Amino acid sequence: MTINTQPAAVAAQSITKTFGAADTKVAALNEVSVAFRPGDFTAIMGPSGSGKSTLMHCLAGLDTVDSGQVAVNSTVITGMSDRELTVLRRSHIGFIFQAFNLVPTLNARENIVLPLDLAGKKVDQDWFNQIVKTLGLTERLTHKPHQLSGGQQQRVAVARALLTRPAVVFADEPTGALDSTTGAEVLELLATSAREMGQTIIMVTHDPHAASYADKVILLKDGAIEGELDNPTADAVLAALAELGE
Repeated sequence: MTINTQPAAVAAQSITKTFGAADTKVAALNEVSVAFRPGDFTAIMGPSGSGKSTLMHCLAGLDTVDSGQVAVNSTVITGMSDRELTVLRRSHIGFIFQAFNLVPTLNARENIVLPLDLAGKKVDQDWFNQIVKTLGLTERLTHKPHQLSGGQQQRVAVARALLTRPAVVFADEPTGALDSTTGAEVLELLATSAREMGQTIIMVTHDPHAASYADKVILLKDGAIEGELDNPTADAVLAALAELGE
């Protein structure tokens, strides 16, 4: 089953999501339609409670929608079983989390290839080498997480997310736990992944400086898309957020 839209790595059509019931019912997403083109680096921003994390979770199949459709690689994931979603995420979706989520007993190489090991798939060594070289991890592959700096740990997480050649990588506040210098390095690496590797990146962030590394910023408020910024600067993002009441 395919969704009727332009070719997109991820697309949503009129998705709604509510929490609670009766007097406590809150619309987290309200008829949101959006598409993310392959190879784009997009930041999702908005005031606290705007629905940006809910949108990311629904796009990634981590949460269900009340109505509407979500598609990844033109395959509608709405209504899939948990098992089907697990298989799809393993093959088509990568995740980069603020907390890195590395396995402490595994070294960097083992952490990077873990998703393929779990899926019983062979590592494409040429692709592995390209990613590791691009991320500057060649000399760190035998180190365990506690032997790596925060920036190096996040690079391992980025490598792990890219290795399966997913249709899209979701990054949830990927620099929130990093100092400004290391955070800038990781953001540049994400931008490089999109620009040079053709990777689709969707990042949720509250940081205008982080958003300035993206090709586009999507602005949310009260569960609805309020606007977009192309080729954003930190100042332009700040001004847009101010208009939203951030």
